Amino acid sequence: MAKYHWQSQNVKQSGVDDMVLLSKITEDAIVENLKKRYMDDYIFTYIGPVLISVNPFKQMPYFTDREIELYQGAAQYENPPHVYALTDNMYRNMLIDGENQCVIISGESGAGKTVAAKYIMGYISKVSGGGAKVQHVKDIILQSNPLLEAFGNAKTVRNNNSSRFGKYFEIQFSRGGEPDGGKISNFLLEKSRVVSQNENERNFHIYYQLIEGTNSNQKECLGIMTPDYYYYLNQSGTYKVDGTNDNKDFQETMEAMQVIGIPADTQIQVLNIVAGILHLGNVSFIEAGNYAKVESTDLLAFPAYLMGIDPNRLQDKLTSRKMDSKWGGKSESITVTLNQEQANYTRDALAKALYARLFDYLVESINKAIQKPHEEFSVGVLDIYGFEIFQRNGFEQFCINFVNEKLQQIFIELTLKAEQEEYVQEGIKWTPIEYFNNKIVCDLIENKVNPTGIMSVLDDVCATMHAKGEGADSTLLQKMQATVGMHEHFNSWNSGFIIHHYAGKVSYDVNGFCERNRDVLFPDLIELMQSSEYRFICSLFPENLNTDKKGRPTTASTKIKKQANDLVNTLMKCTPHYIRCIKPNETKRPRDWEESRVKHQVEYLGLRENIRVRRAGFAYRRVFSKFLMRYAILTAETWPYWRGPEQQGVLHLLRSVNMDNDQYQMGRTKVFVKNPESLFLLEEMRDRKFDTFARIIQKCWRRFIARKKYEQMREEASDILHNAKERRKNSINRNFVGDYLGLEQRPELRQFLAKRERVDFATSVDKLDRRFKSIKRDLILTPKAIYLIGREKVKKGAEKGQIKEVLKRKMEFGSISSVSLSTRQDDFFVLHEFQYDSLLESTFKTEFLSLLCKRYEETTKRKLAISFSDRIEFRVKKEGWGGGGSRLVVFQRGQGDLALLKPSGKTLTITVGDGLPKSSKPSRKNAPQSHVGGGRNVNMRAHQNGAAKFSRAPAHQPTEVTYTTPHRPPSAILPKLNSQRAPRAPVQNQFNQRNMDFLNVPDQGMSGQQRKRSITQRPLPAPKPRPTPMGPRCRALYQYTGQDTDEISFDVNDIIDLIKEGVRMNPEAGLEMSSSAHSPSLFFIPLQTPRVGGRAASVGGKVCSRETMWRKSELSWTLSARKSIILPQFLLKDPPPPTHTHTYLSHGFHNKPSSIMDVVFASKATDI
Repeated sequence: MAKYHWQSQNVKQSGVDDMVLLSKITEDAIVENLKKRYMDDYIFTYIGPVLISVNPFKQMPYFTDREIELYQGAAQYENPPHVYALTDNMYRNMLIDGENQCVIISGESGAGKTVAAKYIMGYISKVSGGGAKVQHVKDIILQSNPLLEAFGNAKTVRNNNSSRFGKYFEIQFSRGGEPDGGKISNFLLEKSRVVSQNENERNFHIYYQLIEGTNSNQKECLGIMTPDYYYYLNQSGTYKVDGTNDNKDFQETMEAMQVIGIPADTQIQVLNIVAGILHLGNVSFIEAGNYAKVESTDLLAFPAYLMGIDPNRLQDKLTSRKMDSKWGGKSESITVTLNQEQANYTRDALAKALYARLFDYLVESINKAIQKPHEEFSVGVLDIYGFEIFQRNGFEQFCINFVNEKLQQIFIELTLKAEQEEYVQEGIKWTPIEYFNNKIVCDLIENKVNPTGIMSVLDDVCATMHAKGEGADSTLLQKMQATVGMHEHFNSWNSGFIIHHYAGKVSYDVNGFCERNRDVLFPDLIELMQSSEYRFICSLFPENLNTDKKGRPTTASTKIKKQANDLVNTLMKCTPHYIRCIKPNETKRPRDWEESRVKHQVEYLGLRENIRVRRAGFAYRRVFSKFLMRYAILTAETWPYWRGPEQQGVLHLLRSVNMDNDQYQMGRTKVFVKNPESLFLLEEMRDRKFDTFARIIQKCWRRFIARKKYEQMREEASDILHNAKERRKNSINRNFVGDYLGLEQRPELRQFLAKRERVDFATSVDKLDRRFKSIKRDLILTPKAIYLIGREKVKKGAEKGQIKEVLKRKMEFGSISSVSLSTRQDDFFVLHEFQYDSLLESTFKTEFLSLLCKRYEETTKRKLAISFSDRIEFRVKKEGWGGGGSRLVVFQRGQGDLALLKPSGKTLTITVGDGLPKSSKPSRKNAPQSHVGGGRNVNMRAHQNGAAKFSRAPAHQPTEVTYTTPHRPPSAILPKLNSQRAPRAPVQNQFNQRNMDFLNVPDQGMSGQQRKRSITQRPLPAPKPRPTPMGPRCRALYQYTGQDTDEISFDVNDIIDLIKEGVRMNPEAGLEMSSSAHSPSLFFIPLQTPRVGGRAASVGGKVCSRETMWRKSELSWTLSARKSIILPQFLLKDPPPPTHTHTYLSHGFHNKPSSIMDVVFASKATDI
């Protein structure tokens, strides 16, 4: 049965799942296919292994556990495109190849990259196993998302939840595929957002969560006011975001800090810093004689209080700073008073430094919680804010777009350039594909020399120009024009420059570039924060200010360039996977499609070139050794290892699966497979091999477990009766089967159970009623209740007179009070229930009691009361006005193993001989592997009210039973039995005979009975039987369809066996019948008959109707005079092997429209 899926075959298909299959490879065709799928809510599309994702701007229904189960372990082509398919492929490749994997998620801001990253981490967390420690790592991985989003995401014009930092999350795995560690690398935090935002944007989410989510006590301690109170929040005038609940998100952020392991007192300090930054932003300055002065000193108190510093020192450090000067080998410190602009810059620098270091602390806390000392395997997820083009693009956009250029270069290197170069190196036939290589743009930005790049020019200006503001920025622009002004991807304008990025032209405003590139925190501010009374705040500023500073300080562009190159090196060491995210509109509304915007993204992402390379290239390549290691199990020659050249071994494997020659090429060191379907063929055959071996191992293991389980069950069942009841020698070592009725083939019994109700035990029992009359019942035990099923004759209705199954009683476990048994070796037991009791007899009472005790304890949480007594009183069901009351069963010692029943009024006396001692236990050694036969087991006993009970025929060979009697009393010594059986005496009373073979339990279950062999020597095979003599047969020349219920139908060339031959004349026509023995050859009988009603005639020995054309000579065979038909000549002396042979005596045939001659022969077997 096919699994249901959101895009299964019974759902309308939209476009093509894999754009490699597009008939036209143009940007317009790509955009049209994406639009068609997007409008039908299919946001994922493939280009080979590359996943294209279009942001739907709404929650889609296919991210549930059902989809996780559907994609787990499935090949890419088996299900519709999905981020789960890419993640599962990445995870399995890591385990199979033992190589680190990474996924690079690229696209512009608002295209859905962060959401895709969260789904990837969620899927891995679901499908990977592990215990408590692994679950703790999973929790931290998942909880890191809300924490980092709160401190690192913000609302921008283009995205309500834009990542304002880069994140590379490595999930580390053990060799078994369990996530046991992780590591986060963060870069490019947009610190400038802390102090200023553009119109219609917000600061980082944590500020608004703090204002909305804190309780009244927290608000008072932190001095929380409304958002418009704070300068760092009121610049843009935007405080709310549609679809965002800041109060709820704050609770999730605090819970995340708790899961990660941040102490409670540190959590308070984190909130103090966040609130302290808000209050610090409200400190403003006025100009007083070219010097800055704090406008309102009252505003200094609260930020100083929250950060544990002195308000006066804070005021001093915001309005002045120390400068070190050297003169004549002497150094001295000079205090310089700052102007208003410089004071504002110092305040903002302190706020940005506090926030950036706090963010680094949170990332480091996550790493400490999950990072392990050594790495085995890892899956990396790169989530970085996408390419940005705003009305005003500053230093942050320059850095962001540079990193995106580097990521695009990786994509080009590994999917376009490297692939084509590999084909040339391996000698593979290949048609080159042209593409744009953006390395020239990366060199324009990051080159150090020949020619000097923009970042190097920027660093040089920052090192040589000490002034701030317009002077340094204008100098930067002039130097760039002189250095890279002639570059084909660079242009300048009056206040900035333009770079031709892979995603389009971006104009950058040079104002503020130098200031933000310096990224220097004055030593005065570091010293100020190190004086805090809070150790946590001091730990955020670990610099040693006493050491002499040598060399230039590291600039922001240098840090970013190093981080970007380190990231590229890390990614290049992994096997990369790609998700290309597309933003369909700027309105952020679902089902809104802007054609030109999507087409532009399709162009700069290089999707058309990607499709062309994919169609012309090979889907899979592996070095010979790894290919052999992977698929060696497919043939005996390559398993466990191949003796010979690796290339020949690979060829042998490919030919063994009959792969077409045009589906693969052999390189110098690698094999290249063209289509994924060919690879899937290899994988499927490999899975089948492993499946076969796994089934063998599972079968052996299950047999072992089942044997242990049944031995344990037998021991537990024996413990119930141990030292309380005598045992029967033929059942003490019996294996437990459970279902002795074969309920899987008994729907008439299953109808009384719930649809999926499991059956623990089922057998046929004897129930004794109030008069001690035995009645057959089917006893069924399930985890829910006990069922007693009988049979009654239907008294009315359409099924009147039929015997139907009837549910006589259903006992819930909670209604059962106890079970009573005797101390003798009989098979009787009483189920005591609140309403009335049931006296039952079953050979399998021990197995039933064992299972009943387990289910009873599971349901009621208490043990079942079991009593042993030779006088058992039980209550009977009240019927009508009378009845009810109780009955007594008395057990007495007798002779033999046969139970004798003697009812007397309300008392039943049961006499039975001594059994095995009460201390007997099952023996595991030499225990017979016996099960119960397929028929019902009917106990043998004599009933002394005159009626004898029916019994099966006994087995003639007794089963040898081994048992142990650890503490046998002297009186319990069993008589020694003669090994030879005495001659069988005439049976006078079958209940008094001493042959107890009928008590032997069959060796097999429902599948049939197996007895001990009576023949010990192997007889000689009998001679070959004589072949059955073959009578005459005939072949039909024409097809005939029977016109009545007793007529045969046959086709042309059907072979028919003849039972008797002869000719009968039609009595109505005055003709008589003649017959002959089987004739080996054809014979012809001339007939002269008158026309009957003008419908049939005989001409020259031929009888026919007007509508039928027969051959010239006719032949008729007769067996019965009831029906007749005219047959044409088709008797063959030696007919060829028949296609259908029909042999048995049956009805004759009737010719239409009149009967002239009778033909009787064998009908088809299928007609009976």
